[in-house]
Amino acid sequence: MRIRTRFAPSPTGYMHIGNLRTALYAYLLAKHAGGDFVLRIEDTDQERYVEGAVDLIYKTLAETGLVHDEGPDVGGPYGPYIQSERRDIYREYAEKLVEMGGAYYCFCDKERLDALREQQVKNNVPPKYDGHCARLSKEEIEEKLASGVPYVIRQKIPRRGTTTFHDEVFGKITVENATLDDNVLLKSDGLPTYNFANVIDDHLMGITHIIRGSEYLSSTPKYNLLYEAFGWEIPTYIHCSPVMKDAHKKLSKREGDASYEDFIAKGYLKDAIVNYVALLGWSPGGEQELFTLDEMVKQFDVSGISKSPAIFDVKKLDWMNGEYIRKLSPEAFHEMALPYYQIKNPDIDLTKVSALLHTRTEKLSDIPEQIDFLDALPAYEPALYCHKKMKTNEENSLESLTAILPVLEELDDWSAAGIHDALFALIERLGVKNGIILWPLRVALSGKAFTPGGGIEIAELLGKEESIRRVKAGIALLSQ
Repeated sequence: MRIRTRFAPSPTGYMHIGNLRTALYAYLLAKHAGGDFVLRIEDTDQERYVEGAVDLIYKTLAETGLVHDEGPDVGGPYGPYIQSERRDIYREYAEKLVEMGGAYYCFCDKERLDALREQQVKNNVPPKYDGHCARLSKEEIEEKLASGVPYVIRQKIPRRGTTTFHDEVFGKITVENATLDDNVLLKSDGLPTYNFANVIDDHLMGITHIIRGSEYLSSTPKYNLLYEAFGWEIPTYIHCSPVMKDAHKKLSKREGDASYEDFIAKGYLKDAIVNYVALLGWSPGGEQELFTLDEMVKQFDVSGISKSPAIFDVKKLDWMNGEYIRKLSPEAFHEMALPYYQIKNPDIDLTKVSALLHTRTEKLSDIPEQIDFLDALPAYEPALYCHKKMKTNEENSLESLTAILPVLEELDDWSAAGIHDALFALIERLGVKNGIILWPLRVALSGKAFTPGGGIEIAELLGKEESIRRVKAGIALLSQ
């Protein structure tokens, strides 16, 4: 059997992290087995449709390397791959299901349904349809249809017995049929509900393995009853536990939690995002944490998917992104970093800035704050010169800057090596620890406790004139 998986997003906005994980797992499963990865757009919920969202789906899949074998933009033998273009197919199968006894016409209007729900809530009964129209005679149904009474088509759920299915992650699951609702399959506007369309499409498109969120576990018995009513083979199910913000709250697209686009905008690399998302609920075993997409394809196995929810740990993503940044060539990092440089001083060598930042950057959006001092020395307090580990205080920092100033003024070789040699000669002459000289210099040049390089590298970037000006400003501050 050739494995065929599908990613079937709704075009309702940016690609949420949970959706990206579903797409990734479906891709990895198919490609690991040499099968097909299908893209289907499920746009039957027209009220939530967002203009341009389909293009964003294409763009995200292309950027992340999740290339689909079939889909609306590339075609394939089972199209159309957009649900709103398959309306006639759903009506055909819904009416066929009515003929087979697995569904029925429901003519109940909104007023009756609202009153039914209100009464059930009042009686502390779980709201569900009461099966009223399932009991209509053939004559009553034909009369209403002939009169043009609006209707939907509902699934006819057995009132007794149980429905059991197997999930590759959660194992055997059994539900009482009495707890299931006669859901709407075809709406009055002729469009299908998700509950119906996904079953029809998965069967007609030959989907063998379905990967989706565990929130669909409770609906799966209803899907299986549809498969059974049509006499179709039931696919293999793989339900994944949610991605959580914390121990109590899951990431939510509707609550504005981060999408793939958000993370890209925050300066994360696409390969790091994909790598991190893959490990949200899947473990390949072993100690390796950094994987290329090809490596993931080779190692992916459904047995590694966990039942437990995955906690989205931003710090772990930051670490992983930093690892990916460090793997870039100096030239590639420089090109990626350039848009984040807001340096107005034309004399500063940006390639040297990149060289300093390359191993000290976790995400690209951190860059502006790391180097904002290069254009202008920020206001800072004298207390910044006090560093317990370096054994510096305001008094000895003033002494150090006073000693540094003539060394810099007399220096001809204004390179990192030249500055280094001059300062370390001063350190040796004074018989002090390195930090006694280097920490005050760093503070005087940057006005910050944390910088991408030390005083020597910063001095080279700033140039002789600006470095001397800032050292003098530090002396003046400490002399007050």
